[in-house]
Amino acid sequence: MSLSERINADVKDAMRARDKQRLGVLRMVTAAIKQREVDERTTLDEPAVMAVLEKMLKQRRESVSQYVKGGRDDLAAVERAEIDIISGYLPEKLSPEETAALIENAISQTGAEGPRDMGKVMAWLKQAAGAQLDMGAASSAVKARLGQN
Repeated sequence: MSLSERINADVKDAMRARDKQRLGVLRMVTAAIKQREVDERTTLDEPAVMAVLEKMLKQRRESVSQYVKGGRDDLAAVERAEIDIISGYLPEKLSPEETAALIENAISQTGAEGPRDMGKVMAWLKQAAGAQLDMGAASSAVKARLGQN
């Protein structure tokens, strides 16, 4: 079962269970996926659906930080609940040790020697690990590692 099919099946399950919060989030997810399909005039594959979910997670994380800064813990809690639901559809992130090993492998595979080669390394990492890699943390680690040379 593809990720899109799984999300659609979970929408139906949430309707049957009368789980309004989960249903609302899943409808938001399906709407974002369909919007991107309409915009691109294509059917999204697994990596593209994961990219939509990652984007939604990033938006919600930013919202949480803004709500916390503004003293709106009630709205931050709603966003955190949405994060929990959406992240359930993505693969688990790599551990820091696995990320470090993957970065070292990427640097050796691409022949990167300095900060100018960061783009090559990041492209290799994105292709190799996809949604399992926290690209923000990886970017910082690659920058630090390549800056040592």
